[in-house]
Amino acid sequence: MLQTTVDPSEQGKRLDSYLGERPEVGSRAAAQKLIERDLVRVDGRPRQKRYVLQAGERIETFEAPAEAPAPPAGDVAFDIAYEDEHLLIVDKGAGVVVHPAPGHRSGTLSQALAARGAAGGEPWRPGIVHRLDKDTSGLIVVAKSDTVHRALQEAIRGRAITREYHALVGGHLNARSGTIDAPIGRDRRRRTAISTSSDKPRAARTHFEEVERLPSSTLLNVRLETGRTHQIRVHLEAIGHPVLGDPTYGAGAARLGLRRQFLHSRRLQLEHPVTGAPLEATSELPEDLSAALELARVEQTGA
Repeated sequence: MLQTTVDPSEQGKRLDSYLGERPEVGSRAAAQKLIERDLVRVDGRPRQKRYVLQAGERIETFEAPAEAPAPPAGDVAFDIAYEDEHLLIVDKGAGVVVHPAPGHRSGTLSQALAARGAAGGEPWRPGIVHRLDKDTSGLIVVAKSDTVHRALQEAIRGRAITREYHALVGGHLNARSGTIDAPIGRDRRRRTAISTSSDKPRAARTHFEEVERLPSSTLLNVRLETGRTHQIRVHLEAIGHPVLGDPTYGAGAARLGLRRQFLHSRRLQLEHPVTGAPLEATSELPEDLSAALELARVEQTGA
């Protein structure tokens, strides 16, 4: 069973629209089928697909995604950057899906981590506090209990967890550092995309700082203040400097050998939710992104 609670920012949405935006449901049409089959409850009561949601209402869906057995850890590309009895910080490889979703029912990071004690939160993605896109590599924090999961979620909401990324973008920014403050939400024309011209945008802030300027691109250090879906990718595209290799919001970068977006979660910093001790993990660029960056540097020297 899938259980969610309506966020204040989602108040006023239709029930079918709300469910359709959940990755485990996949589409508004799929949500309508669940509602028609009497498999959805709002605060314990059946509702019509047009029902308008209120903040704090609890949504229960009685046809959760099929859960595959946790695959062997070797089937999923990740390393452990930090681990204790309360949490893990995982270094995820590119191409790895964080949790089950339409088209990705098995071989996900959350399934692999269940065998290492990941727990808390939604049963279909135990321990997952925040996520990375499939083709974004790097660090992600995972809880091992409900208590720690709640504490980490609260830290994310309170912006007490620092999340930094490296991104290689097209062109040169006018400013060496700055903040992108632009609400984002579902694109009205492309269901799977996010944009700054959404009908129902949510507040989003991204900070950036130049690390290295190349002849036709720039390596940025990017820090999330909020953590919306595709936020970094959408914000950088919105200011005219898309992430290189991004198939949805950017431009191809075949000359650099990129087969995915150049985006890597490089640093996490937080206060341990149990001990209170400062905790920091860093991750080096993986081989494919390092190779792309070297090609860009060779272009710079004219070699």
